[in-house]
Amino acid sequence: MRSLSEIETVSKRASRAVGFSWGEAEEIGKNIRLLELFGLPGIKNLNLFLSEKKNNRFENLNLISETNKSNKNHFCPISTGISFLDQIDNLKDKIVSINNIAYPILFIPFLSRSSEIIGKRIKLKFNQAQIILNFNVNIYSDNNFSDLILKGKDVEISFLENTDSFSEDEWKNLYKLSEDTFVEESESLKQGGAGAGLTDND
Repeated sequence: MRSLSEIETVSKRASRAVGFSWGEAEEIGKNIRLLELFGLPGIKNLNLFLSEKKNNRFENLNLISETNKSNKNHFCPISTGISFLDQIDNLKDKIVSINNIAYPILFIPFLSRSSEIIGKRIKLKFNQAQIILNFNVNIYSDNNFSDLILKGKDVEISFLENTDSFSEDEWKNLYKLSEDTFVEESESLKQGGAGAGLTDND
């Protein structure tokens, strides 16, 4: 297997070779590393995207609003992702829709990293697939994306409120059980505890 470091470096250099700036190429390298780490087909999608970029024009989405439509070409997943990452503080309370984005798998890592920045999970939906991005720690999806998705239609991004997965009663029961490990304070423990003692060493 290729190492994640090698995947990141080669992805970065290949992206620079087809015209992305070094800064953009570094973002792409990080993202492909992340996709492969999570078991998603980053290299496969990047290969095809870079090949297509030479001959086709993608729209850049620089300023993201709640509704984003392109009447001509599909949005570029890289420029859209960088814009989203840069504008995340202004977007975190909105539902964002994008009508068409090329190679949407390449857009996913930008959202994963955004989730970590704002401390909220992000839900992404496109082409009947649903993905939950959890603080850049893991990705849950109902699709393994083994079938290549060249165009993402009706992309929707929403932010999920942080809630516990357990009830208050379940928490209280567990806490009560944990109390069995508490040691009852005694005079000997007070004497031997941190900061205790009658001798001044200064």
